[in-house]
Formats: sequence, C-alpha cells, structure tokens
Amino acid sequence: MASAASTFTTGQRLHEKVCIVTGAASGLGRAIALAYASQGARLVVCADLKPTPKSEFEAEQAGTPTHDVICQRHGQQKSIFVKTDVTIGKEVEALVEEAVKLGGRLDVMVNNAGIGGTENHGMVHEMTEETWDTVMSINSRSVFLGCKFACAQFMKQEPHSSGHRGWIVNTSSIMGLVGQMVYGAAYCASKGAVTLLTKQIAVEYAKHKVHCNAVCPGHLRTPMTQDQFQDREMRTAISALTPWGDEWGSAKDVAQAYVYLASDDANYITGVALPVDGGYCAQ
Repeated sequence: MASAASTFTTGQRLHEKVCIVTGAASGLGRAIALAYASQGARLVVCADLKPTPKSEFEAEQAGTPTHDVICQRHGQQKSIFVKTDVTIGKEVEALVEEAVKLGGRLDVMVNNAGIGGTENHGMVHEMTEETWDTVMSINSRSVFLGCKFACAQFMKQEPHSSGHRGWIVNTSSIMGLVGQMVYGAAYCASKGAVTLLTKQIAVEYAKHKVHCNAVCPGHLRTPMTQDQFQDREMRTAISALTPWGDEWGSAKDVAQAYVYLASDDANYITGVALPVDGGYCAQ
C-alpha cells in the first residue's frame, strides 16, 4: 500500500545542515530523512541495519533505499547510507564520524531507530527478562548513545551560523507520556526513558546552545503498525481512543514536526516532548 500525496514541500528551513537519521530505511525514519532533504539539508546520513524498507505498506518508492530516493531528487551528494547497529557504541561513534568526514560537521541528530511489537509479550509478571532487555536496549540505550556522540561532536565544533551548536530530536511516543495496554510495560518504559533523557540533556547542554527535544507520535500508519492497522477490530479499538477518530496519522504528518524542531524556527525551544497524536494525550 503506497501513501498518496506523499511528496514533501520543498524549502530551505534546514539549509546546509548536516543531519543523521537513525532507523531511516522505513516508516517514520524514512519520512524524516525525505523531509530533511526536501528542506535544503546539505547531507542526510541514513542509518539502519539494512537500506531498504521493511514493507511496502505506506512506503513511498518502496523498492528504493531512502538515500537513493534523496539522491535521485536532490543530487548525488545529498545522502548516504551507513549500516549501523544503534545499540553498539563504537558503531554509533563511527556513524557520527562518517557524517563529519563527508559533511564537515554535524548539525542535527535524529535518534529514531526503535522497535514495537511487544503487545504479545504479556503483563509484567508474564514478560521475560530477555524481552525487557531487548526493548530497552534498542529503544533507550540507542538514544543515549546517539545523544552521547552527537553532543561530543557539538562540543568540539564551531557553532552553526545561527550561533547554536546542534539539534537533537529523539523519537519518544505517546506511550512515553502515558500508560497504555496495547504495547505493554517494556515499550512504555523505554519511551518514558527517552522522554526524561531528552529533558535532562536539554538542561545540561542549554548553556552550550545545544537543543534536545523529543517527538511523541501517536498511532501511525507505518510498517511497525501494519498488523494493527489492518486488523479491523484492533484498528477500531485504538481509533476509539483517539479524538481524531479512525484516521491514523501518516509518517509524513509527524515528520514535519522533526523539521520544525531542527530548524531555526525553534531557536528558543529545548526539553520539549511534543505529542503529534490526533489529540490522544489531550484527554
């Protein structure tokens, strides 16, 4: 299922910024990378375990790797793919080094890679330690590593022309703000950790003019949620919880928030966990 009206608006909101997006092969990460390239980024480094989308569901040009789509649209030097296991510090450090090697600096770090799929692992007393550790490693440890090595680079480079040193945008979730039965304890706890890590880094690095914000998506139509969305009973139950109703958000809808938080329009914003959720958290 391909997304309709999927072309991003072009502009210069990220003019000449060097950006990394983890989990860029599909879903929300792919949408963020395409949006950044459309807004004048000098270089978008797409990081993931594999370059191609996991599914054709809601995927724009599904058979083409994200970095190739960007190069086709915006020029051959505008994007690269770097294979990265975001749970391994040395690989995340190498990812940042590659971005700096090719782009001359790092301006924007999007820590987006993550997993869901814990809805069938039961309540806390039924959940295995392995499930907990895996989810926390991929969803939380990876964000810590991305922030760690991005901040290290920000601290040693000259400020951006705006006077600011760097922008971090982390992917949390509405389940990082409130509890919910669908995804379970490990997912909620991992995203809650992302939310509070974001706030702490914002406080620690504000005096150095480093922004750190998080986006908290609601229920989206992405490969991660394909089974839920196509299960009519589950889709209806989840839709009933959202004021916007049976119209789940698209990755493109949420990607626009990542553009804003990485742009000069957000010069006085840091430490925010921004829900993009059709009103879910307003209840």
